[in-house]
Amino acid sequence: RKDSGMLSYKEHLPVSQVVVGDLDRPGSEAKVSVGPVRCQGDRNYWNAASFVTSSSYLHFSTFQGETSADISFYFKTSASDGVFLENLGNTDFIKLELKSATEVSFSFDVGNGPVEIVVRSPNPLNDDQWHRVNAERNVKQASLQVDQLPLEVRKAPTEGHTRLELYSQLYVGAAGGQRGFLGCIRSLRMNGVTLDLEERAKVTPGVKPGCSGHCTSYGMYCANGGKCVEKYNGYSCDCSRTAYDGPFCIKDVGAFFEEGMWLRYNFHSPGTSVKDLVSRTLLSSADPEITAPDLNLNKEELSFSFSTTKSPCVLLYVSSYTPDFIAVLVNPTGNLQIRYNLGGTKEPYNIDIDHRNMANGQPHTVNVTRNGRDIVLQLDHYPPTSYSLPATSDIQFNSPKALFLGKVIEIGKIDQDIYKYNTPGFTGCLSRVQFNQIAPLKAALRPTNASSHVHIQGELVESNCGASPLTIPPMSAATDPWHLDSASADFPYNGQAIGDGVNRNSAIIGGVIAVVIFTILCTLVFLIRYMFRHKGTYHTNEAKGAESAESADAAIMNNDPNFTETIDESKKEWLI
Repeated sequence: RKDSGMLSYKEHLPVSQVVVGDLDRPGSEAKVSVGPVRCQGDRNYWNAASFVTSSSYLHFSTFQGETSADISFYFKTSASDGVFLENLGNTDFIKLELKSATEVSFSFDVGNGPVEIVVRSPNPLNDDQWHRVNAERNVKQASLQVDQLPLEVRKAPTEGHTRLELYSQLYVGAAGGQRGFLGCIRSLRMNGVTLDLEERAKVTPGVKPGCSGHCTSYGMYCANGGKCVEKYNGYSCDCSRTAYDGPFCIKDVGAFFEEGMWLRYNFHSPGTSVKDLVSRTLLSSADPEITAPDLNLNKEELSFSFSTTKSPCVLLYVSSYTPDFIAVLVNPTGNLQIRYNLGGTKEPYNIDIDHRNMANGQPHTVNVTRNGRDIVLQLDHYPPTSYSLPATSDIQFNSPKALFLGKVIEIGKIDQDIYKYNTPGFTGCLSRVQFNQIAPLKAALRPTNASSHVHIQGELVESNCGASPLTIPPMSAATDPWHLDSASADFPYNGQAIGDGVNRNSAIIGGVIAVVIFTILCTLVFLIRYMFRHKGTYHTNEAKGAESAESADAAIMNNDPNFTETIDESKKEWLI
């Protein structure tokens, strides 16, 4: 995936040595050019496997090295110990292991008792860099070498057993309940035969073929300048040189400043020379151009976010042992001002952002980068704006001394406007403050090596109130494309035909809705008819003329001419 970088390991270089002779003659010269370099794959050389658990291993057939054993491989790890490989017999064995972060051990037994050879490195071997191990054993002696360290040799006894008799399988990684190796092994050669680690790893749980590294695939998740650090079974993000925190360096580190509170970060602490601050704090950078043996800065990178409702105030101020300074201010009208005084001009060079009120209580992000005479400012989500120092201005910030947040408490003469803005001081939130490689707020709120450089007046309370997402003020009606009265807005349908695709989709949706409604109506009609199926008109044998008769009996007699029954008064029934 990546075809660039530094080849720092000598044995990986295509040319390891150039010898030029016959240099004593007057006027003789020699010129050597190397290149272009062609990358060419070596399957055996890069045949690798990654061991991701301490119990994972690969197994191969028994190692045949009765009278001679020659083992070599490369490894890289961040673990402090683990077994590289082991092969056992009844009493005989051979084993290579990482005993500690600085020790590699080669041990064996051919029947004369265990023998161990240890190579100790002055530097840690668990630095996630490739290291080479070469172990040999024959009837005369045994040796072990790690990288370019001195060869350790152990003579074999003049009498005794000489044959190494092994019966078990060869285990690469954990064996017999021991803690296995965690990391990558490649180019494992045993008596001239390269073991196919990749092919065996494809079918072995806990082992992965290849060794591309987790940072190759996931390093982009370390945000805001965080450095990806390889782990044997994953990766981590080093946020120590950023103003952020958290697993992926995305958590803002900020604080709330009460009125009158201030923070000072000294670029050098008591007991250290001024020159030390250059190499260890202020100028520590991956950029090789940022070096200043004379304590002068030719470039700065400044970024932070803030929120406040009070103005004027001093947000950030960088002082020096000379009249030079850099200041970020909020003036009485609430506008942002960035002030450079690098010498060569009568007055400081000011960058004024007049058209935006920054003291509105909303979080605002400020990024300022200076490289020589060129200055680039980015405010919030707006595009970057370029500025340039006057032609007469110096381009070096001489002898930086301290960085102040909230208020300037400095000995000596201070700019008159900054002196006025100092009272009563900044009230609000500051977050993710970073000046080059210095994060003063993080140094104050997190225990780091730079904490001794920080002095605080007042109580510093951690808060993310300055790091909330930016709230964009409402757009005016003239520029809002969704405002109905906007004459400049272009709407997708304004009395004009819409494209065929839109019509087709609308017709399909309308048809589906119509079918659903029709189905619901039919279902309702069926249910109503079913519920009221016994109701309706019916016929009775009620006598005609019942409407005009005095009683039901009279209606019957009037309707039936054959009805001759007479009612006897004596037979009437009375209800008392």
